[in-house]
Amino acid sequence: MTRGNGSPGGTGLPASIEAAWGLRARPVKGPRPGLTLERIVDAAVAVAASDGLGGVSMGRVAKDLGVSTMSLYRYVAAKDELYVLMQEAAMGPPPPLPAPVEAAGWREALAQWARAQRRVFHANLWMLRIPIAGPPASPNSVAWWEQGLQALAGTGLDAGEKISVILLVTGFVRNEALLTGDLGAAVEARGVSAEEVMEGYARTLDRLVDPVRHPALSRLMAIEGMWTPGEPDHEFTFGLERVLDGIDVLIRSRA
Repeated sequence: MTRGNGSPGGTGLPASIEAAWGLRARPVKGPRPGLTLERIVDAAVAVAASDGLGGVSMGRVAKDLGVSTMSLYRYVAAKDELYVLMQEAAMGPPPPLPAPVEAAGWREALAQWARAQRRVFHANLWMLRIPIAGPPASPNSVAWWEQGLQALAGTGLDAGEKISVILLVTGFVRNEALLTGDLGAAVEARGVSAEEVMEGYARTLDRLVDPVRHPALSRLMAIEGMWTPGEPDHEFTFGLERVLDGIDVLIRSRA
């Protein structure tokens, strides 16, 4: 596998990621004229969008491009590198924070940052299946981290606390997108509405829940309309606000 160690960039990153940073020239001559790293990544993203991340393989991408599998290895050395480049392409650069951040406040800036991440994840749910092998190291992923840290400027938090806050918020956003994405896919696979799914779940619980063994759940079951689906963004908004409340307590303690 071609790595960045010893390269002009000296980053220790794979050659394909160094190319994304502009630290090394991209191959201009390949086994087939017109084959580029961008075309390979675009084809891989298209496969993931249609068949999920599990459908992505070097062989499948090569087939869709009409080239040999081995020709891809001139541009990207392994599938894990391809995953990083796919994520880089799908994430894109972050949208700007409210300007100036100081006027909007850290809470509004961080909330906008979180919602922007959520939109990207929901548009590319396959991205959430990519194993996390380390901290962000591609241009767009680093730009997202930079912007999250800028949202926390002036909060009085130290560097380690800011990183922990970014991890906390990102983890919440990823988990919510993964959960709602999986639930949405399950509902779609059943071919029924979300209302029908929830009504069926309520009937199942009604048969299984014992008031003696499950008193709290029994009381919840008795609330009329409890299992009616609410606004699509309600759980995300509720959860994000509670996360921000906790961060606010930390920031106030540092004031």
